[in-house]
Amino acid sequence: MEDVRENLQVFVRRFGLLNASCCESCCGEVISLVQSHILFEIRRLGNPSMQKVAEELGMDLTTFSRQAKGLQDKKLIRRSISPADRRVNLLSLTEEGCRIMQQIDRYLEDRIKRIFSFMTPFEQEAVSRSLWLLKEALIKAGMEVGEKNIAYCK
Repeated sequence: MEDVRENLQVFVRRFGLLNASCCESCCGEVISLVQSHILFEIRRLGNPSMQKVAEELGMDLTTFSRQAKGLQDKKLIRRSISPADRRVNLLSLTEEGCRIMQQIDRYLEDRIKRIFSFMTPFEQEAVSRSLWLLKEALIKAGMEVGEKNIAYCK
């Protein structure tokens, strides 16, 4: 198990998942890693509530709300009141938010292609399948302990 942990630690560092401002090099914006995750989840979930995105990211609503406010101030997301429940704020990407996400997508696709260029098609498929299996196991393990993120300290 120690090898698995070491490989994951090195992967996270080398892939740049710990960078404080991940997007300066890909889209020229000063967007934090957390904010890029928020943008991704808003797009993935399609007009979700603030509570849903915070839950998906394993963030408390107060912290999430501050991050969302920063994205709203940068005009990357918009909030609207849910017509079904006026107590619920829905989030969506603005045109600028969509443009930034497209730049981030291109940047990450290029990085992944560059990494995969050192592998055979068989190895690429094996890595892709293994990542899917790891993601599914993380989901199941998180459900078991009632948390989204199981590998952090409280």
